[in-house]
Amino acid sequence: MISAGDPSRPIGRSVRFRPMTAPFQTGLFFLPSIGTRAEMERGMAGRDPALYQEMLGDLKELAIVGDDLGYDAIAFTEHHFHIEGFEISNNPVLLDAYVAAHTKRIRVGQLGIVLPASSPLRVAEDIAMLDHMSGGRAFAGFARGYQRRWVDTLAQQYHDVHAAPSKSRDEEVDRVNRAAFEEFFTIVKLAWTQDTFSYTGQFWQIPPPDIPWDLEATARMGRGAEGGFVREIGVVPKPLQQPHPPMMQPFSFSEPTIRWCARNGVQPILAPVNDELEAFLFSVYHEEANTAGRNLAPGEGIGVLRDVVVADTDEEAWELWRNSGAFVGAAWFSPFGFGGAIPWPGEDPKSITPEVMHERGLMWVGSPATVRRQVEQTLERLPLKYVMAWQYNGLMPRAAIAKSMRLFQEEVVEKL
Repeated sequence: MISAGDPSRPIGRSVRFRPMTAPFQTGLFFLPSIGTRAEMERGMAGRDPALYQEMLGDLKELAIVGDDLGYDAIAFTEHHFHIEGFEISNNPVLLDAYVAAHTKRIRVGQLGIVLPASSPLRVAEDIAMLDHMSGGRAFAGFARGYQRRWVDTLAQQYHDVHAAPSKSRDEEVDRVNRAAFEEFFTIVKLAWTQDTFSYTGQFWQIPPPDIPWDLEATARMGRGAEGGFVREIGVVPKPLQQPHPPMMQPFSFSEPTIRWCARNGVQPILAPVNDELEAFLFSVYHEEANTAGRNLAPGEGIGVLRDVVVADTDEEAWELWRNSGAFVGAAWFSPFGFGGAIPWPGEDPKSITPEVMHERGLMWVGSPATVRRQVEQTLERLPLKYVMAWQYNGLMPRAAIAKSMRLFQEEVVEKL
């Protein structure tokens, strides 16, 4: 059987499934990207059908490797119009269904569907279908949206709803975006948990008034119609997992959002932030969740995002990361304000180099021994129970990613 780390042969199915034995669970997060750095820099990589086919092949094979190695989950973003090639995930539920068809036990989900730019009823339907198609392996990830090019375009039917970028925060834009997100979230949960329901909010009225409906079949075999009009609707199918699939939210680090997640049974995945803020948000989540009656242990129900690149040597791992995580971060995420919460209070943001982030354990890059030390240092200060490990398909060779996943599991996680 071919090793997942063998760069000269196609990736094959591993001989055996290895259950995770770490103090935390690890998921795999893919944007996913399309093409190598050189192919992106030539321009318009997102419109290249051949590169898209390569991307699908990478995702399928790496999902199989993750499934066999015992990773908990695989997740994709939602973004649109990415002609640049960085985030080619306009329908993460379809990507979930694709990899679920090739795997046996790994959970599949989104980080996340941007609710303010979506129809909450369609979202509820799609994730419920995914839950059935995957045999109860779906989880739902919901986000507020920060990229104005596509959120403002797709959300234009909801007047005054815009993306809420962290770099140039407008209080009114943020307020309306948050209101839309919370209303749409409420509708999704109602659709999953109620056989029929009605709802009147700021953005949605379900059902609209005065829809005529006098079918005898509904009177005999359904419900929701009264006096010849639709009074309630019901969404089908009902999810396979009850009362609904688990829920996550990426990649927040504001106290109001973390408290909202804790009250609503949502697992936030924190973006990399300074250790003081990270510890505070873990504490806030635990406090708010227990106040809401959830009775969680410290660290339970919350997770973190980390770049994870493991190779035989530190030098090899850093070279892989420079053409993947470093490239994406500088070209795409820094302009949107990501990384703004990494400096300590009063610290000059310009002093935050990759070496500083590495020293502080905000990116796990290196040989197995180096990454194991980083993980151990993180566990000493944080009751960590869940990690989303960022994987850079396309920007790293498929075999290098598979090897990194194997080394992280076998030489880091299993030896903690």
